[in-house]
Amino acid sequence: MFPAIWAVLRAYAPVITLPAAALVGIIGYALENIISDKYTPYKESIEEQRGERLLQEVDSGKLVDKLEEKKFVPKSIFERNLSPQLRKDVDDKHHK
Repeated sequence: MFPAIWAVLRAYAPVITLPAAALVGIIGYALENIISDKYTPYKESIEEQRGERLLQEVDSGKLVDKLEEKKFVPKSIFERNLSPQLRKDVDDKHHK
């Protein structure tokens, strides 16, 4: 009896699988609509946040290093991810 059932299931697998998957999807969609929160608060886009930040930086009048100096670029690859213990600018208090 089992070989006959397996043969039928194997032959009609796509016909059986698609409606079963659709049924699971519909049930999951309905449950998600019931459970989930319908209210999503407004959040500024990244572009708007960047624009606001740039305007605040311009208005604040902070002095910004020139890009020509490139102080933020490490001199060698060994300075890129340097641990705090190996940095020269860290106080000696932290090492004791």
